[in-house]
Amino acid sequence: MAPPPIRLLLADVDGTLVTQDKVLTDRAISAVAKLRQAGILFAVTSGRPPRGMSMLIEPLELSTPIAAFNGGLFARPDMSVIEQQVIPDEVTPDVIELLHARGMSVWVYRGADWFVLDPKGPHVAREAWTVRFDPTQVDSFAAVSDGTAKVVGVSDDHDAVQQAAAAARERFGDHVSASRSQPYYADVTHPDANKGGVVRYLSQTYNIPAEQIATIGDMPNDVLMFARSGLSIAMGNASHEVQRAARRVTTTNQDEGFANAVERFVLP
Repeated sequence: MAPPPIRLLLADVDGTLVTQDKVLTDRAISAVAKLRQAGILFAVTSGRPPRGMSMLIEPLELSTPIAAFNGGLFARPDMSVIEQQVIPDEVTPDVIELLHARGMSVWVYRGADWFVLDPKGPHVAREAWTVRFDPTQVDSFAAVSDGTAKVVGVSDDHDAVQQAAAAARERFGDHVSASRSQPYYADVTHPDANKGGVVRYLSQTYNIPAEQIATIGDMPNDVLMFARSGLSIAMGNASHEVQRAARRVTTTNQDEGFANAVERFVLP
């Protein structure tokens, strides 16, 4: 019996939809246009803040809600907020302390703002270039730790990042969701702010059964959306762990993996 046709594709952004240089290729744009022509909805989700995905809206003609902060905030294409979920205020200072204690630089996101202690810290310049806006420097996170959408631990010690995400899950349990969004980022968000929740939200919003939703990504935080969708696709640049969690594997994001996946696995 043939599987039901795909009616919506949900894509991760960094490492998936764009190249390592954060470029949206002509083939990726064309692939999304082909989805639109076939009547298949297209949506994006990322650990990025909503403003960090605004450059995708025009070339991809996005009409679906944008799931920022791994699903912690849903925004319309005009950047107006539909809904958001924040880390419990009493937990945020302890999350920051845990990440600091593990030798990480820490970033805090609240609403549309991004706060750092050191604007010259690891990956700040590259992140600012990626999302196309600069962070706000603060002397302390004490004044900005309420209503926090996401706390990020940043380190080039990739094992330490993985261990920090695991430690946050173990210590804070059901109060947070913690996972790696890049090898050097440990993202901590509201417990329901994860990419599996994004699939559930889109399924309910558009009345599309999960088995008719396809997902594509490259990082461990994408595995939760793989588990909730009928067709899951891992990028060729994903780890073996992530690839094993998906039903299909495409080429890397340097080799048009997104466009190849759309054409090979998603389009009827």
